[in-house]
Parts: sequence; C-alpha cells; structure tokens
Amino acid sequence: MFDIDRWREIFESIRSNVLRTVLSGFTVALGLYIFIVLFGIGKGLQNAFTEGFARDATNLISVFTGKTTMAYGGLQSDRRVVLKNDDFENITAQDPDKIESATPRYSANMTVKYGRESGNYQISGANADEKIIENRKVTEGRYINNRDLSNKQNVAVIGRMVQRDLIKNGTPLGRQLDINGTMFTVVGVFSDDGGDFDERMITVPISTLQQLKKGSDTINTIYLTYNTDLSPDEAIAYGDQLEKNLKAKHKVSPEDESGIIVRNNAKNMGETFQFLFIITLIVGFIGMGTLLAGIIGISNIMVYIVKERTQEIGVRKAIGAKPNAIIGLIMQESIVITVISGLIGVGLGVLTLWLIGDSLDKYFIKEPNVGWGLIIVAFACLVVAGLVAGFVPAYRASKIRPIEALRSE
Repeated sequence: MFDIDRWREIFESIRSNVLRTVLSGFTVALGLYIFIVLFGIGKGLQNAFTEGFARDATNLISVFTGKTTMAYGGLQSDRRVVLKNDDFENITAQDPDKIESATPRYSANMTVKYGRESGNYQISGANADEKIIENRKVTEGRYINNRDLSNKQNVAVIGRMVQRDLIKNGTPLGRQLDINGTMFTVVGVFSDDGGDFDERMITVPISTLQQLKKGSDTINTIYLTYNTDLSPDEAIAYGDQLEKNLKAKHKVSPEDESGIIVRNNAKNMGETFQFLFIITLIVGFIGMGTLLAGIIGISNIMVYIVKERTQEIGVRKAIGAKPNAIIGLIMQESIVITVISGLIGVGLGVLTLWLIGDSLDKYFIKEPNVGWGLIIVAFACLVVAGLVAGFVPAYRASKIRPIEALRSE
C-alpha cells in the first residue's frame, strides 16, 4: 500500500491514459454531484413545508363560517352562519380532555392613533390561549390574561411592527392607543414567525371588543389545539365530530361545505407529508440511480483497463509477479480514481447548494442542504464499488497464464 514505486506506477498510468481516467472519474463525480443536489433540493422542500406549518400550532383546528349553499332544516340557502360565544363554550366543555388550548376570535380592521401617528390595523379580540395557538413570543411586558377578560379591561398587546409604526421612541408599555375612539393601554409587545403581516396586529380581550360592538356576542373564528396524545386518526375524527355537531346546531346540511368550515391540521399534515414522502421517494430513486450509474461506469471502465493491460499483466507474471501484487496494483489505481473523482463531485455538489441558497424561496424550496452523514455514506458506497470494480477484473486477470496473456491483442 505504501510502496513508493507502486504509487509512481499508478500516477504514470493515469498520466499516460488521461482520457480514460477522465471518463472513469467523470461518471463517479457526476453521480455524486447529482445525488447531492437532488437530495439538497428535496430537503429544501421539506424545510419550506415545515416552516409553513411552524407559523401556527401544528395541532391546530380552525372553525369559521360562510354562507350556506343549500336549503336545510326549513331554512333557505345563501344564509350567513354566525358563530357566538356559546358555540365556543359548548366545544370546550364537551371534550375538555381532547383540547390543549382554545380561543374564540373576533377581528375587525380599525383606525389606531398614537400622538400624530395613525394607521389601519387588524384588531383581534381573543383570550390568553391565542399566544400559544399563534406561536407568539412576548418580547416586552405580558400577554392578555383571564383577569383582563373577566373585567373587560381596555388593554392591548401589539405586534412588533405596530410598535415600529406608531411608537417611535422608548418603551411602549403603559402608552395609550386610541383604537376607534376608545383608549387602550399597551401591556405587551409580541413577535411572530409569520412575519410582518402577523406582527401588524393588535390583540385585546374579546370581552372588551364585543362590548365596544354594542354588547355583541358574535365571533369570527374558533381556534383550538387538540391533545397531542391523540393519534392522527383520533384527531381527524375529533375534528369531523366538531363539524358535525356545529352543522346540526346551526341547521346546516352535512353535505354543505361552505356554511361551516373546519380545517384540521391533522388532516392537512397527513396529506402534506404523504406528498413529501412521495417526493422524497422520487428524489431518492433518482439519486440512487445516479449513484448506480457511477458504479456501473467505474466498473465498465475498470474492465476495459484490465483488458487493455492484459499483455502487461502477462509480462509481470512472466518475470515473477505474484497474483496478489497484480490485484493490489489495479485495485489501488481504481480506489485513487474513485476517491479523487468522488471528492470533486462532493465539492461541486456542496458548492452548488451553497450558491443556490435562498434563491429558490419563490419556488417553495428553502435552504437546500444535505447532511454530511448522507454524503459520507454515498461517498463510501462509491469507494467500495470502485474497490469491487477493480477487484473482480483484476482477480480474473491474475489467473490468466502468462503465455495466454502475452498472446492477447
């Protein structure tokens, strides 16, 4: 292995047969390059889907309403269904062990003023669980709490962008905001992974907002997170039962898909990750195909190399070379070509993913990358393949009698 003369002979053989060496190395490098780029893009797809679900709670169920599309229960079609506080109370009281957190929400766009600054923002009436459901992080102060709701306090938690727009200097805590003509005290600031849109919202106690709406008890949406101990099938069944109960209460046809709408992340995630699984299988199949092409390529070229050197092998055997020495020489040359070409393929693949970076975000591919563990496994597979590819023809050649080898053309 550490014979200087053998190494010189190997590199002399490579220099003497540049085209052959380049062709054999190209198949290995290309196989690894395509493998890394494809798996990197597949990982980018997974990152984009994961980030999309991470903006809100992954075990989220959303309930909202629209207009009915068919007559039912003695009521006409094209009827607006309205959720109320008792709908939320019934849901949370019916199966409390299946619910982790829940909030009703009443939202409206309102004019908000602070000093000379003003803007139009979405005001959301909710309870304390909204922080959990929206995955919000309180950066200053606190979020609304149960006492704020029961006392119908005029307090507000503002998004980071609201603070930037309206309150230019100093802490926003304790500042008074004029929301549609009513003064609210800022008690907290939040950030949201949803970005600027979600951070341009203001949350107040829903009881306070409903009081401002002349004592209305209507709500726009009900959000809840189901218990993560539930299996995916149990979570889907729970969401379906919620929909069934609400439709029965509001006299909406079970076949009507517009009157009451329940979106269950358990169902959405199952479909999404099934799609991702199929994409991963396709990417893996193509990636393994490119590796196999590299293995076949190096195998074919090593067979050709051995056949081309048959007379040389005959001469070596005639002057006393042992079969093991011949096998070792050819295998070592095969490994050298495979390792160098593989490193080139890995380097180009990693560089390509680095250059791509976030440029494919608009195509729903975020931060494409491949773990070094997978790269090492793929690289090792090709090196082993190169070893086998060199051994098989070398072993056969070492068994040829010198006279037969010298006569070959």
